[in-house]
Amino acid sequence: MAEPKTKYDRQLRIWGEQGQTALEKASICLLNCGPTGSETLKNLVLGGVGSITVIDGSKVELGDLGNNFMVDESSVGKSKAKCVCQFLQELNDAVKAKFIEEYPEALIETNPSFFSQFTLVVATQLVEDSMVKLDRICREANVKLVFARSYGLTGLVRISLKEHTVIESKPEHFLDDLRLNNPWPELRGFAETIDLDVTDPVAHKHIPYVLILVKMAEEWSKSHDGKLPSTREEKKEFKEHIKARMTALDEDNYKEAIEASFKVFAPCGISSDLQQLIGDRFVEVDSSSSDFWVMVAALKEFIENEGGGESPLEGSIPDMTSSTEHYVCLQKLYQAKAEADFLVIEQRVRTILKRIGRDPNSISKTTIKSFCKNARKLKVCRYRLVEDEFNSPVLPELQKYLTDEDYSVAGGFYILLRAVDRFAANYNSFPGQFDGVMDEDISRLKTTAVGLLNDLGCNGVTLTEDLINEMCRFGAAELHAVAAFIGGIASQEVIKLITRQFVPLSGTFIFNGVDHKSQLLSL
Repeated sequence: MAEPKTKYDRQLRIWGEQGQTALEKASICLLNCGPTGSETLKNLVLGGVGSITVIDGSKVELGDLGNNFMVDESSVGKSKAKCVCQFLQELNDAVKAKFIEEYPEALIETNPSFFSQFTLVVATQLVEDSMVKLDRICREANVKLVFARSYGLTGLVRISLKEHTVIESKPEHFLDDLRLNNPWPELRGFAETIDLDVTDPVAHKHIPYVLILVKMAEEWSKSHDGKLPSTREEKKEFKEHIKARMTALDEDNYKEAIEASFKVFAPCGISSDLQQLIGDRFVEVDSSSSDFWVMVAALKEFIENEGGGESPLEGSIPDMTSSTEHYVCLQKLYQAKAEADFLVIEQRVRTILKRIGRDPNSISKTTIKSFCKNARKLKVCRYRLVEDEFNSPVLPELQKYLTDEDYSVAGGFYILLRAVDRFAANYNSFPGQFDGVMDEDISRLKTTAVGLLNDLGCNGVTLTEDLINEMCRFGAAELHAVAAFIGGIASQEVIKLITRQFVPLSGTFIFNGVDHKSQLLSL
């Protein structure tokens, strides 16, 4: 077998050793292994999850060969769970794979404690009633849950768990942490040793922009009552001041300073997101608090005390035009400040752990270090119970989705995905599933959808005839192309939840294959 380090080389670059270890420890349960479930699991097996358990009570039929690559002609008449499981096992022999030939609905009804053994459950193609029951079971057992469903040209993905906290949220665009608007004493001291009017042209064009900006900001605030540029005019004037210091046209360091001048204008202190986080009720920690909230409690104390309103420094600096000597000095300054901030927070974490009766060393140095480095990017996701969303969605939002031009198709599909489940509960089949009753099904689905909308308090909102006809035309078919896409989204969310990296979807993800659009509904 290939050495795991090379086997997973590409993905290790994305989520690192820790992420991979978390995946290798995870046990995943899949409910229903039609194309949506099989495609989701295929991505997770290739990614190297620890173990999978496939649950499906059906036998492979001829129709399955047309939309599921994980069964073939020899599978017809055999257990679908067994065939898919064998196929998936071939993709990665490091994954423990097993199957249970039983209908998920039956397990949910008769053996709810069965699910507590898993890290995460991926529930595909479940109807509303089973979704609601499973959601309650997984919440009780603290098991993460991801719903995925493909239905004709539409589909949905919805995560459900009480709370998911992320330290490494890895946002794509994030302002680096340079503190140009609020330099600490050592950085200010270093800037004071630099002469911007140095006559040597080589030295002049190799002063790093960080130092140019710290010095210019200092100059500015001295002549402006200690304030930094805030109005448009002032910002423009500040940039002109920098430009005036250039002695040649090819001074990239000054161009960089002008481009980065907005970092001086940024407000000091912490973002509103972080403000909200340290004001969360979970910051009042006790012996049952998670490590994350213990560290947030320490962070809050730090911001209010040693940090002077700022979070711990990240400690890295971007590339810039500079002499090697200046750059190395800057690098050391930033690293030293970050290390000092980390030590203060580490001490506070240990003190809090002791206070709440836990082992003061139970949170590792590595974890606290990563927490400090990412302190400005922490994320907390909380999900409503599916039952609450189904019974009382956020009405203004729902009405906006149903009437807003951009969202009305996604909103319509969301309602219709629920309406077809009601339809099936009443008529024992999905609309358009059987030939010959299409017109009757269309009017029945329309009535069902209107009833559902009224129950939700959206009286007077109508769905277009086209959308209702389209939903009936789907006939509850699971199309491979849609299933592969929904499976891709679902598996990506599973990886985010298990590795605790990146930010998982916050609402109900709706795929609209008619217009090729994906939208997130927050209900």
